[in-house]
Amino acid sequence: MAAEQQKSKAAQDFIPVEEVRGGVIVLKDGTLVSVLMASSLNFALKSAEEQEATLFQFQSFLNSLDFTIQLFVQSRKLDIRPYLTLLEERLVAQTDDLMRLQVRGYIDFIREFTDRQNIMSKHFFIVIPYREPLTRTSETVQRTFFGAGSLSAKEKSIGFEEQRTQLEQRVGVVEQGLTRCGIRTTPLDTESVIELLFKEFNPGELEKPISATAQSDVRIST
Repeated sequence: MAAEQQKSKAAQDFIPVEEVRGGVIVLKDGTLVSVLMASSLNFALKSAEEQEATLFQFQSFLNSLDFTIQLFVQSRKLDIRPYLTLLEERLVAQTDDLMRLQVRGYIDFIREFTDRQNIMSKHFFIVIPYREPLTRTSETVQRTFFGAGSLSAKEKSIGFEEQRTQLEQRVGVVEQGLTRCGIRTTPLDTESVIELLFKEFNPGELEKPISATAQSDVRIST
């Protein structure tokens, strides 16, 4: 038992996430991170002029940023089980024999097709970090170790809200810039962030349901 606990603790040390609070990821070094999900763009279907205009607009957006962002694509095998479960429920509720036969045939077709083909789903994300300036961090360290002691829970909460306000301003800049490029974005809430982190840190357990419950302040544990 002790060996298993030590192994679990060692694995958790590699995860940089401290907690997820109100849809914001709090890293162990104090950095706050917000994640946006972005829509895709049918670039190949655009005319040459439209493609050039889109590229120019995206280039202008990147050049206008005075902070770093990360773009990444999550590619996963499509989980067809929820759809098949819905079809099975419709099959049970169906009273017409002919319709039952057709629904059963459709279910068998979908199951066989997805078993033969490797159908992938892709999601696009923008990661936006914010970390308190070093001058403010130094003031906090001096107060904690050389001043009036540790910060109170109220002071920590106020500090978090101040930093989140700065992070939200960055999120707004990114949303506006991508909107000009024809890309829609939406910020992930706490439950979606937990699901994203779960899939990234547990790639071998993607078909297992996520047991984490969405709350206003949720800690990540492994």
